[in-house]
Amino acid sequence: MAEDAKFIMAIDQGTTSSRAIIFNHAGEIVAVGQEEFPQIFPQPGWVEHNPVDIWTSVRNVVAQALANAQINRHQLAAVGITNQRETTIVWDKNTGEPVYNAIVWQDARTGSIVREIAAGDPLGTERYRQITGENISTYPSATKIKWILDNVPGAREKAEAGDLYFGTPDTWVLWNLTGGTEGGVHVTDVTNASRTLLMDVRTLQWREDICKDFGIPMSMLPEIKSSSEIYGYGRPTGLLIDTPVAGILGDQQAATFGQACFEPGMVKNTYGTGCFTLMNTGAEPVFSKNGLLTTVLYKLGDNKPVYALEGSIAVAGSLVQWIRDNLGLITKSSEIEDLAKSVDDNGGVYFVPAFSGLFAPYWRDEARGAIVGLTRYATKGHIARAVEESTAFQTREVVEAMNADSGIPLAELKVDGGMTNDELLMQFQADILGVDVVRPVVVETTALGAAYAAGIAVGYWSGTDDVIANWQEGKRWSPALDKTEVERTYRLWKKAVTRTFDWVDDDVK
Repeated sequence: MAEDAKFIMAIDQGTTSSRAIIFNHAGEIVAVGQEEFPQIFPQPGWVEHNPVDIWTSVRNVVAQALANAQINRHQLAAVGITNQRETTIVWDKNTGEPVYNAIVWQDARTGSIVREIAAGDPLGTERYRQITGENISTYPSATKIKWILDNVPGAREKAEAGDLYFGTPDTWVLWNLTGGTEGGVHVTDVTNASRTLLMDVRTLQWREDICKDFGIPMSMLPEIKSSSEIYGYGRPTGLLIDTPVAGILGDQQAATFGQACFEPGMVKNTYGTGCFTLMNTGAEPVFSKNGLLTTVLYKLGDNKPVYALEGSIAVAGSLVQWIRDNLGLITKSSEIEDLAKSVDDNGGVYFVPAFSGLFAPYWRDEARGAIVGLTRYATKGHIARAVEESTAFQTREVVEAMNADSGIPLAELKVDGGMTNDELLMQFQADILGVDVVRPVVVETTALGAAYAAGIAVGYWSGTDDVIANWQEGKRWSPALDKTEVERTYRLWKKAVTRTFDWVDDDVK
């Protein structure tokens, strides 16, 4: 690399791995560092990470990416951060030690807290929806913070004394990057704050009344800033000394930004650990009547925020991992496509992966996973096919809700994420939706979106026009399956979903 060349690094702190990706001005990948970290499942429905593992993996991948690119920090114009959202980390601001493991966004332990808070209002779980854009559920951070304060010995006392910080992984990574206990910046951006159930989506400020309802001291909360501005600089010791950290976007908002979905009605779907469909709704928040979330899509500096409707699906790629790790049907995730192709159809088998309940559009925390339609005819190929198809079926449910809320029928679906390399899945997605599915040349749009946010803040890119100019179509899938067959299989899928309802009761944990 020329020594005077400049690049942007994106730190992508995901659910199963951390990555650092370096991009050039054309939005092309120059180098990547990636490291998986342990997933912790203490009880059924519980999902945790060790925050120290998260931070260690981030440091390692930053070093890998710089080494692979053969550049140093002086050639980085800025660093952006994107992250798994809702995942809740609480730590001692004086020592830097977490008081408990990170409670991951998929975790379902807070069902009793949901019922407790919802019971105090005639609106029930919709109590805060017109303020925050979210229903009370196990998904947002608020219930997770309350669980930690209620269940970790000494945590509430420390919080009330002002000694504890809360953050989603963006905040944890930023605080450590910028100095930790020695001047670390305690900040989040509007997109991540909008996933906590504690921020007013109109004013972009924390709601003191909601914090009080959950028993959360406001001293724990990070300062809310835009998605694109300089928050701080790399700590005096480390690989990113004095490098500006200038962009933060929650992973799904980052992917939407990287996909150049800047016009109202534009939609993208990211296929990762979960599956997340976002529609740009413009300068005003649209509140769903069909089980979707209202979220901040991005805010560039002093500009007004842009909003989105979101359909959140808890389990997509993680179902493939489960088939690999728990059942041993495959040895590598990439083998799922060939196994699914070994049969002509699903053989009547449907797999509803409600491992942590059902997210959009149902929001049923008492649901649990089910494989239905089994006969002795079924093989592991049919199960693999059902695994693939479950992601496409769930996406159609979300898209139908989105069409109903927005009144704008989906014209095409932009897609990204690791599962888009699966040709069988992408073709079935086009079939089941009845519209074209389009994958860009650069599928790492989550990291790319965070890079753009950081680069725009420091003038490396001039604005969203540069993002649009860089976006290129890579591949397109068009519907090919007979419509009668599409509707038959979708009807059976909906029937299968109902079989998962009401599984958890007083006798089942």
